[in-house]
Amino acid sequence: MDDKNSEKNDLIIGRNSVLEALKSGRAIDSVIVAKGDRGGSIGKILAECRALSVTVKETDPRKLDYLCGHANHQGIAAYAAAHKYSSVGDMLALARERGEQPFLIICDGLEDPHNLGAVIRTAETSGAHGVIIPKRNSASLSFATAKTAAGALEYVPVARVTNITSVISYLKKSGLWIYGAETGGKLWCDTDMSGAVGLVIGSEGCGISRLVRESCDFIVSLPMNGQISSLNASVAAGVMMYEIARQRIINGR
Repeated sequence: MDDKNSEKNDLIIGRNSVLEALKSGRAIDSVIVAKGDRGGSIGKILAECRALSVTVKETDPRKLDYLCGHANHQGIAAYAAAHKYSSVGDMLALARERGEQPFLIICDGLEDPHNLGAVIRTAETSGAHGVIIPKRNSASLSFATAKTAAGALEYVPVARVTNITSVISYLKKSGLWIYGAETGGKLWCDTDMSGAVGLVIGSEGCGISRLVRESCDFIVSLPMNGQISSLNASVAAGVMMYEIARQRIINGR
């Protein structure tokens, strides 16, 4: 299945279909509504979105036509999630249940679903208790993400949050140390990351945002010995995650 077909598979088209998907409790990434269209049952759908904290995005009607393959969308469509989202509290509870120190991955704006899927897959294999993503300006649990995750979504909780810095503050109060993977920091292999840890991975183009970086307790970096100044985000995340996994094995955590 190619990515274009994957996108079609998670698109729900039409007013009744979108409303019933919301009412059924199905995990919805976002609802797309044509600009200026608020007539009929659209208002009821948007109220349901507000009640469920579902992200609503306005778009040009012609773009919505294109997204829906020129089907009769009635001014609205929704992207369904490939898996139900969890909460950050669920992740901390999972760590307690396993008798382990929490190990969470915080993605600050990864936009490529393949990168997010790869991060989730590596999070599962390295023993992480969950992955946190923002609601806006981020890849989500689309079918393309799920395909790259290769089954890991069945085992790794993913939480979708409104504000990453607020979540980091909550995690700090819960006893986690927050490490940002970014250039200009301490070498990853010289940093003790064996305890309760949250690892922040920045976006593909801009890295970690300023406020999130300022919220980190430590900045850790990988050496760049070649001519290229950065690694693919999911590759860098994988190296960092397995260093944390190695330290946890050595320290029995």
